[in-house]
Parts: sequence; C-alpha cells; structure tokens
Amino acid sequence: MKALLALEDGFFLEGESFTGPIDEAGGEVIFNTAMTGYQELLTDPSYTGQMVCMTWPLVGNYGINPEDMESGRIHLSALLVKECCKVPSNWRSTESLPSFLMRHGVAGVEGLDTRALTLHLRNHGAMRGILSSSELDPAALAARARSLPGMEGQNLVPRVAPAAPYRWIADPGHAWGKGGRPQAVTLNPDGSYAWPAGTGPDGTPAVRIVVYDFGIKWNILRLLTAHGMELLIVPPSFSFDQVKAVAPDGIFLSNGPGDPATLKDEIATIARLADTYPMAGICLGHQLLAHALGGSTAKLKFGHHGCNHPVKNLLTGKIEISSQNHGFHVLPENIEPTHINLNDHTVEGFRHPAKPIITVQHHPEAASGPTDCRPFFTYFKDMVLEHKTRN
Repeated sequence: MKALLALEDGFFLEGESFTGPIDEAGGEVIFNTAMTGYQELLTDPSYTGQMVCMTWPLVGNYGINPEDMESGRIHLSALLVKECCKVPSNWRSTESLPSFLMRHGVAGVEGLDTRALTLHLRNHGAMRGILSSSELDPAALAARARSLPGMEGQNLVPRVAPAAPYRWIADPGHAWGKGGRPQAVTLNPDGSYAWPAGTGPDGTPAVRIVVYDFGIKWNILRLLTAHGMELLIVPPSFSFDQVKAVAPDGIFLSNGPGDPATLKDEIATIARLADTYPMAGICLGHQLLAHALGGSTAKLKFGHHGCNHPVKNLLTGKIEISSQNHGFHVLPENIEPTHINLNDHTVEGFRHPAKPIITVQHHPEAASGPTDCRPFFTYFKDMVLEHKTRN
C-alpha cells in the first residue's frame, strides 16, 4: 500500500506501508544510526512524539521477543525503513516486526530513500512530518506538518510517566540479563514505605533509591537493581515531602521525552532534593538537574540517536563508545563537565563541585549498544554509600 511522508519544508518521499492503511501519523522526524536494537528503540519512551528513520537498510531480521522490551508498549509515532524483513530468523523471536507494530497500532513504512531523508535532516535539522496512505498530496501533507507543535516547548512526560509508585522485580536467573517486571506498591498511611530487606550482590544491605520515572527504560531499572539498589519508582509529581517520608539513601532521575525546560514544577522539586540527597540523572534527568542547579538547555540541530557515539570521560581520560538518544543538550554553564561528545563537543555529563551529584547525557545502560559506560552505576552507588556513611 502506497504511503507518503512529507516534511514541513515540502520535502517528501514515497514508500509502502507494511502495517496496513495509515490515516495519519505525525511528529518530529529524526534518524537513528544503530544497526540493531530496533525493538528497544520502539519501546523507549524517550521517542514519544517522533517518527524514526533507521539508517541501517534492513530492519526486522531477528524479529521481536518479550525479553527485549524497554517498556510496556511502543512509543514512537512511526518507523521509517529502507526494507522491512517480514520473516525473521532468530531462535529468540516470537513475533515479526510488522505484527508487533500492527498490534500496537503504530505505522511502519518501507521502500523510502532513507539515505536521502537522513542527508536532508542532517543538512536542515530535525523537523515536523506527516505520514499517510490516504492523503497523497505532498503539499497538503506538508501544510499539515507545519501545523503540528514543535518539540521545543512540549512537555511530553505526562504521556509516559506512571500514575503511582511501583518497584522493580528482577529476574536474576535470566541468562541474558533481561527479564524483570514492575510491581505496584502501596505507601503507608503516613507516607512512609516499608522497604524490602534486600541485599546487594556482595551480601550487604541494598541501597535504597527513589527513582523518578519521566519515561524510564527498563534496563536502567535492571542495572540499578543488579548493582545492589532497592528501588522505589515514583511519578514526576512526587514531592520533596513525600521523598522525605519514604527516607531513601539517594535519588535517581530517569530519561524521558520532550523539552526539559517545560517541567517547571519538577525542576523546583529537584532543586530542593539536590540540597539533601545524593543524586544522579541520565538523559532527561541530566538536563533537569542542570536546570535545577541554575543551568539551561538548548535544542540540537538533529539530535544524537545511535549506538556508536564517542564520548571522552574527562575524569579518566578514556574514550567511551556510547548509546545515545536525545534532542536537547545542556549548556556548559554553572556545571563542571565530566564527559564531552567528541563529534560536536557538547556536554555529555557533569558533576557538582561540592554536592554528591553526577549525571550523563548518554545511556550507560545501552539496550541496545556498548557497555563502555556501565561503571556509571557503580560510581553512583559508591557515591550514595559514602554520603550515607558520612551522614
């Protein structure tokens, strides 16, 4: 079935829908350079409001399986590929990519000139687009794309954040380090929380962490748990007083979608928490902490989306290959950078000179991607334990 993609500047491409009729799908059009990990990408809440063009030409060849989910559903608006493999070949596969997309009501289009689309976005920047199989007039679709809200100024977190606290139940026996599931929890009438008496891998009591879920990837929860942390995952609206009532050892801020500058109430809460608790943030959490400490963020031209971005760790002097997915970046003001992107020299991490606060813009949990940056989780745990010992 013929489908048409039109961008707000009039650029358009023809393709074929492999998920049936598409009345209309819209959002910010970006490209991702990863060769694998399409299932993790599809289920990453940070892609909310976006249509993703994969630069790798063949997508879907190893299928879909429930163990590689990064959340409970697909979040992006559409998947744009050169060729979709409809008959996957992998012993872990339980479903094809077209079936998975159709089951979640998300459009998939193949046959697009993804090289031309990627070059256009690199030259002119990420922009709004509309995809349709019913309206095939490029001018009409481009006009419709121009009426969509831009990513700047959009608060998309309410579309992906949880409504109530929950905890993460790990599956420690899983051979692939995947598995696990969220489990709802109930706080005590006075707002306190009965933390489970868990232990870390070394047998010591688990470190108690409140995790703010702005659209978290499940592999972050898996790795925090695997590093000996007991997690209480809470909604973005969880107040400073509520945190005090549950008495954690530290605070973690997750990734998520949209413009960080729009989360005014959350930034105010984070600023108060930063004076009391050790804190760490990944991606959106990194950006929100920058705002809370008096910094600011700006929109990137076409964002960082892929699994092979070189980052220099200024603390160790080493180059780490990282997995990335973000359209905004932190400006280097009021912070002490710890990581720098070697492609465009934007800030990829910072720490506070006096407070126990660390962040990274990239994704040390990968899923998919390299594991070079995974020591971030150990560093966070050690920082929390040191603060707990001193206080």
